[in-house]
Amino acid sequence: MINAALNVPQPLNEAVKGYLPGSPEKIELKQQLKKMAGEEIEIPLIIGGQSVTTGKLAPCVCPHDHGHVIGHYHVGGSEQVLQAASAAAEAAPAWAAMPWESRLSIFLKAADLLATKYRQVLNAATMLGQSKTAHQAEIDAACELIDFYRFNPHYARQVFAEQPGSDFGLWNYVDHRPLEGFVFAVTPFNFTSIAGNLPTAPAMMGNTVIWKPASSSVYSGHFIMKLLQEAGLPAGVINLVPGPGGAIGDPALNHPNLAGIHFTGSTGVFQAMWNTIGSNIKRYQGYPRIVGETGGKDFIFAHPSADRDALVAAAVRGAYEFQGQKCSAASRMYLPESVYAAIKDQLIDEIRSIQMGDPTDFRNFMGAVIDKHAFKDITGYIDFAKSSPDGEILVGGEYDDSKGYFVNPTLVQAKKPDFKLMQEEIFGPVLTFFVYPDSDFEKTLEVCDQTSPYALTGAIFSQDRTAINLASAKLRHAAGNFYINDKPTGAVVGQQPFGGGRASGTNDKAGSILNLVRWISPRTIKENFIPPTDYRYPFLAEE
Repeated sequence: MINAALNVPQPLNEAVKGYLPGSPEKIELKQQLKKMAGEEIEIPLIIGGQSVTTGKLAPCVCPHDHGHVIGHYHVGGSEQVLQAASAAAEAAPAWAAMPWESRLSIFLKAADLLATKYRQVLNAATMLGQSKTAHQAEIDAACELIDFYRFNPHYARQVFAEQPGSDFGLWNYVDHRPLEGFVFAVTPFNFTSIAGNLPTAPAMMGNTVIWKPASSSVYSGHFIMKLLQEAGLPAGVINLVPGPGGAIGDPALNHPNLAGIHFTGSTGVFQAMWNTIGSNIKRYQGYPRIVGETGGKDFIFAHPSADRDALVAAAVRGAYEFQGQKCSAASRMYLPESVYAAIKDQLIDEIRSIQMGDPTDFRNFMGAVIDKHAFKDITGYIDFAKSSPDGEILVGGEYDDSKGYFVNPTLVQAKKPDFKLMQEEIFGPVLTFFVYPDSDFEKTLEVCDQTSPYALTGAIFSQDRTAINLASAKLRHAAGNFYINDKPTGAVVGQQPFGGGRASGTNDKAGSILNLVRWISPRTIKENFIPPTDYRYPFLAEE
């Protein structure tokens, strides 16, 4: 034991590498891509620190070339969930008893390993398995995950340092205990950093975890586990159990040791999980913590004074980077008539200039959507827009899944503000906009607030401070992350804590101290140095 009140190294955001022609990082990444694309690996479950095989295999494919198999993973089920729950319970006492600085040092080491040895491994895995461009992979699989592993220990130290005051003769203190039982981390395909954060944030606070990655991103999840194991994560602290949602989720949610849910995914799945937990509430040893981020119908709202060029750039980047498969992606836009008339041709030309294809070709701005199911959902919305009298496709609308799941960047004009594509989450490269009279700015702000059940991200573009203030007030509850003259994507750990309300989730702000406090159960301790020796109070001495 070290007799010292240690400070965690001051975190700084990891610098994003540029991957310019001839740069060392581009050469290294190209080599890693070639190596990994030429291999076909077998991915086991990791339970209690051991590789577990089930014999039931599912493929890991490249979305931009779905005939290209880069691995097979062993599919888990209820038996493996029960094994993982036992492994988590076995590891829990020693992990909780480990000094907090020792726990956190593992993740700080993971950050440094990811910044060096594993950087291009995770980038390449994300590019191949999730069809991200080099830039999108770099800001996600490398920089954001490094930031989580550096900033979360910093915030954890702040949580542990939060202590009450004491009067004379007393010493009051708080024991920030982990939860009793395991945390079930359910992670999405679209961000490798989220997949790496959801199981590790509770683990930093002393919890043990069962981690179910999205089936379409088990490939990158495998390398995250290898990273954590090399950093020194003890056996059983995080148990990797991939498999179908019901096959993994049902036994996890029905287990009496369930202590918490850390979730990112669809609103429907999250609501179903919440409902199951409510139905099972008597079987748990405590009330499970439920933390979830569930999607959005994110907006860009332009005022007549908006900077036209900045607005166009934000719309294109916000809607089409990573094929619109971000819960923060710009999906609906409100344009005043004057602005629309000024930017229409420019916006259409910019969208038409986008190159789409294999992300290992660094000239491509977009890759493929993640899988056949997503392709079918997205193209269903496009077909609806083609057939509806209330919508008009101005650019895009084409799609092809013969080799990869490719959907062209699509721009749709809605003839009415409650058009289906203005309300429902599409999770693809489709941006729908509505044109309003310049004089109806305030009225249309109210329409924007009321149109969608989600409230994740949104942006206002204006050079008029009064208009900005009005939009901020009218849209106060419409977005948990609100941007002024910037696209509604690209939240940075430690700078813009991420999360939203309404149907977008519990708004527990990943990448901040607000998230970490959800994974502790404080115990208040009062130590009395001079305890009373007589039950009689002084007021009893006289009638």
